[in-house]
Amino acid sequence: MTTELLRATHLPATRREVVERARALRPLLAEAGPGIDATGADPTAAMALLGEAGLHRINVPVEFGGLWDGPAFGGWRELIEAQIEICAGDGSTGQCWSTTTLVARELFTSDELPRETKQQLADELMHEGRRFVASNAETGGTGRVVGRRVPGGVVVSGTKTFNTNSGGGGRDIASVSFALVGDDGVVETAPRWHALVRLDDPALELLGDWDNMGQRGTVSQTIRYRDVFVPDGWHFRAHVADPYFFGAVMLMHGALLQGIGEGGFAAAVAYVQELNRPSMPRFGTATEDPLMHRQLGEMSSELAAARALLLSVADELEAPELVTRPEEMAIKGFRAKVASTRAGLDVTARIHDLTGARSTANRFRLDRFWRNARTFGSHDSIDAKNAFVGAFELAGTLPAIPDYIRV
Repeated sequence: MTTELLRATHLPATRREVVERARALRPLLAEAGPGIDATGADPTAAMALLGEAGLHRINVPVEFGGLWDGPAFGGWRELIEAQIEICAGDGSTGQCWSTTTLVARELFTSDELPRETKQQLADELMHEGRRFVASNAETGGTGRVVGRRVPGGVVVSGTKTFNTNSGGGGRDIASVSFALVGDDGVVETAPRWHALVRLDDPALELLGDWDNMGQRGTVSQTIRYRDVFVPDGWHFRAHVADPYFFGAVMLMHGALLQGIGEGGFAAAVAYVQELNRPSMPRFGTATEDPLMHRQLGEMSSELAAARALLLSVADELEAPELVTRPEEMAIKGFRAKVASTRAGLDVTARIHDLTGARSTANRFRLDRFWRNARTFGSHDSIDAKNAFVGAFELAGTLPAIPDYIRV
């Protein structure tokens, strides 16, 4: 499917079509990947392509014109497949798209966000390519972000230190978590709240301080909220997380690493095919080199196994109450993330064993796949996730997640 056809067609009619459109866009995203990595700039054009293809219709409930029905994570199998394809094209673009996905699921499952607001968000998401930011992290900042009630809304102040997908600016929306302080002024016992803030609000200060080794186009910068007024209807009490939330998020994290690994593998194969240079002079070409065949086969199988685990667990989320208890789903999600993280890191680290010294030239930027995988893979350690799973295996009960993973 060409870019022109994607732009000309209507919104995807089925969840399977979402996957097909993501796969069709993958070569274009891969073409943009080296430049996004080199400049560390927001993947504006790549995200526009995804918006024009209407992929986020899978994250809008049917009642608002979308393709998402069933439980909170309905359609998760196709969503994970689409995410893998996008991340295989470009890791930064994939993480930005995934961030919008997670925020959208949170917003549409809120019982306190007005229906009119949800409908507007749905329309912007599907027809305007709107992007959402999960503005939650405060580590290394100035303390809790707080809000207070004023006539007609709330005023929000404070600093969030990690705001992936905020590089698009404009009318894109940050979902900002904060403590809604009452008359007593006590922050510790204040209820957790969310406010929806447009990034072009003049009361925001976007610091542009994201300059990391990998995932450079995610623009995960710091944002300061300086007494931002948020009208009623655009703020809401945080709801209790869905019991299957952690399993679903681990699958999203795994899909990101899986996609980066598959993208790196595809780039390495293409390079080897074009150069056709063997690993040792005794072999005439790469196509005759059994050592290269063995390495490629090993990496291909590793990625295929990790993908199969991701998708099988995602299938269970379609009707989780019929298959798996929440605590077991969390464990399965953690296992899947471990498998995809290991596969993504291993494959991307071995690229240059196949492609040789010439491929280290900056014009190829093949190293970006490992840097992207390593950067996101450092979000929380594999050791911690394995320890979490191991504790469950011994005790048969779900350990306290905050004891192992920062949430």
